[in-house]
Amino acid sequence: MLKRIFVVALMGIAVTLTYSLNAAEETAKKPAAKKPAAKCPVSGKVCKKEFAVAHNGGQVFFCCPNCPKAFAANTAKFAAKANHQLVLTGQAKEVKCPIAGRKLNPKTAIDVAGVKVAFCCNNCKGKAVKAEGNAQIELIFNDKSFAKAFEVAKKEKK
Repeated sequence: MLKRIFVVALMGIAVTLTYSLNAAEETAKKPAAKKPAAKCPVSGKVCKKEFAVAHNGGQVFFCCPNCPKAFAANTAKFAAKANHQLVLTGQAKEVKCPIAGRKLNPKTAIDVAGVKVAFCCNNCKGKAVKAEGNAQIELIFNDKSFAKAFEVAKKEKK
């Protein structure tokens, strides 16, 4: 009887191990998650490179020729989404915590609308996690937070 229990237990372990290895293999085969397309900070539509405006040291892209006009008329209203776009397109990178302005702790990183954002501590991370959607983007990418936490890559002169 004890031998049967032992054999059944071993078979269960073997099946579990095989399943786990197959699941890990399938996960490894899956392509990396695709980065979301940059959205127009005014309309939320997909951007086009021909409609660009300089902002915070980078280029913000829009969907049509009318959106840059709306952006210029009320930059403060659209600044957080424009700053988010600068990070999403790789023009800016995070160097400090967007809430406290202190050194980053990679263990606190979360995804904010397709951008990996880290914080200095779990308290700052908690503030960001509590906010959702546009409120989260506004909290992390507003002009004040952007200025203390992100750097736009300098373009080399030719």
